[in-house]
Amino acid sequence: MSFSSKRLTIIGVGLIGGSLARALRRGDSCGEIVGCGRDGAHLQKAVELGVIDRYEMDIAAAVSGADVVVVAVPLRAMVAVFRQLMAGLSADAVITDVGSAKGCVVEEARAVLGDRLEAFVPGHPIAGTEKSGVEASFAELYDGRGVILTPLKETSSEKFARVQAMWECAGATVTEMEVQHHDEVLAATSHLPHLLAYSLVNTLASLDERREIFDFAAGGFRDFTRIASSDPVMWRDICLENRDAVLEVLQHFNNDLRQLEAAVRDNDSDAVLSVFKRAKATRDNFCG
Repeated sequence: MSFSSKRLTIIGVGLIGGSLARALRRGDSCGEIVGCGRDGAHLQKAVELGVIDRYEMDIAAAVSGADVVVVAVPLRAMVAVFRQLMAGLSADAVITDVGSAKGCVVEEARAVLGDRLEAFVPGHPIAGTEKSGVEASFAELYDGRGVILTPLKETSSEKFARVQAMWECAGATVTEMEVQHHDEVLAATSHLPHLLAYSLVNTLASLDERREIFDFAAGGFRDFTRIASSDPVMWRDICLENRDAVLEVLQHFNNDLRQLEAAVRDNDSDAVLSVFKRAKATRDNFCG
């Protein structure tokens, strides 16, 4: 199925929403792209950069006449957006989101969208950088990257196919997944790594009164902690909104870390080497 849209509205024109707009422009698949957000200067910048054609500050006005609506706001702002867009939503419009946790978004959509739930296709692009804002957006962000869609039993198959075609037009590979399974997988592969990166930098910052630690930080430190430069508010929301799955995988990690701590304390060379070998083999296989 090819994708085209006469008017696509993106609510939240940052890295993710802005990159989607750029990718769809590259494919010449949208007649008009309308942006919406709380910061008029930010939206005007998006117009100047050619990311969107025009913008509205009012959500109902922004979605008026749109056949596709993409909600790209922080998780804790989703429910307010859902409420406000209902007043202007076209009868044939499809709604999708880009939230990194799906259970909380689906719960809010069920509470607000009513009989328009059939038009909602929950989604999550597995792409991004540690940078944020429309200035950081680029058309190639989704090329060869994955997008997970978690349709509900109420979701229209036609609407699902439309959103799938949109992401494929943007260069992504689409996978379908159940909501709870998505949240469990992403807690382990995305949310936990961000928690660890933030925690490590925070620990070192509290130890480093003279900045000596950071003066001698090597490439490994930069590689491991790069994602600690991500938007703190966004990641706070993700961790708290997906807290059950995050706590489960965090407990598992803490158990493994305590075992490694004991092996180092006990000078257990074989145990330490076993952990390192298994980790290296697993990552080499993943990267390969």
